[in-house]
Amino acid sequence: MRIAIDVRHSRDYGIGTYIRNMVQSLARIDAENTYVLAGRKEDLREFGELPANFRRAVFPRSDSGLLNQISFPLFLRRLKPDLCHVPLNAAPLLMPQPYIVTIHDMSSLLFPEVSQAETSSVRHQYRLFRFRRSLLRAQRIIAVSKSTQRDVEDLMRIPHDRIRQIYSAPDPRFLEHSHFASSGSLAFGAWEEERQKTLERYQIGYPFLLYAGSVRPQKNVTRLVEAFAVLRNELENHPQYKDLRLIIIGDEMWKHPQVRRMVIQTRMEPYVRFFGFVPFDTLRVFYSAATAFVFPSLYEGFGMPPLEAMASGTPVVCSGTSSLPEVVGDAAVLVNPENVFDIARGIREALLDQQLRTDLIARGHTQARTYHWDRTAREVLEVYREANEIVRLKSK
Repeated sequence: MRIAIDVRHSRDYGIGTYIRNMVQSLARIDAENTYVLAGRKEDLREFGELPANFRRAVFPRSDSGLLNQISFPLFLRRLKPDLCHVPLNAAPLLMPQPYIVTIHDMSSLLFPEVSQAETSSVRHQYRLFRFRRSLLRAQRIIAVSKSTQRDVEDLMRIPHDRIRQIYSAPDPRFLEHSHFASSGSLAFGAWEEERQKTLERYQIGYPFLLYAGSVRPQKNVTRLVEAFAVLRNELENHPQYKDLRLIIIGDEMWKHPQVRRMVIQTRMEPYVRFFGFVPFDTLRVFYSAATAFVFPSLYEGFGMPPLEAMASGTPVVCSGTSSLPEVVGDAAVLVNPENVFDIARGIREALLDQQLRTDLIARGHTQARTYHWDRTAREVLEVYREANEIVRLKSK
């Protein structure tokens, strides 16, 4: 087969992790098919050296705007692929068939970033129409969790037999430092030195809770700030945690004034720090240095950040909703994300119960290792073969 993959989001968090690691794993396991990676020059640079059966095709535009609905499909047709893979929630309207779509979550429909009055607007209805049409025309749909598969079936009314559930996995680089530690290698000493330099550069010399991810409304960061305020007041005289801070890594905060207002309202300005997006190596340091990782999201299609924290050896507190219990198993403290005091309770347990902390770290490492990109790629490759076989039989 000649398979075209849209890689225009390869530099993103989340979806970018999926695209980069899936392509690298396909490169390791499949020397038979030909792959064409379609994207901008900066997107294509994310992949480094690839085998001879992988080629790059430069497409200069992003996937936003109406023009993309026509121009990208026309570009793909010129590549003459047997199959296309759009590793994004919705394919362009004129996408050439056959194609595969990967659904990461349904948040754009469940939590539209528009006012209540606008949810019935022409724009929102167009988004809903485009989403469902792209799925109906797809040869197969990949859902990254059972929870997401149920959402696709229930909300989009897509038949069950059209969907294949294939888990994502954390970036394997998050597991490197634990490998260094267990092997006692010189690389571990270098990692520890770099880790300390990074923390000094950001002036971090205190215990901290970490949140990493976007700060959209469904991520529930305002309640996290409230829960932190509750907990900080409880621990103000604690010998170990009296200087506890909350670090939030994610979107530029000017886009989300409600979070800043909550920090001011709870009088937590001296204790909450916002860093926006940070380089990968810096993120890896923050994960490993955090006292606990807290992720009280209202909705997740998969939930990559908790697994990244587990891979980094950090106890995790997260929501017991949507896909998260499925993904984290028994390796996290689960909380009700709509109850500030329950979020605070979960964090308190993860901080103060030493036996629980030890168990969470051990179970977290095990849980993170149950997901592997080579297995994901093998299952994706099976979907490619299945789709190609369906087209072959239809053409007879």
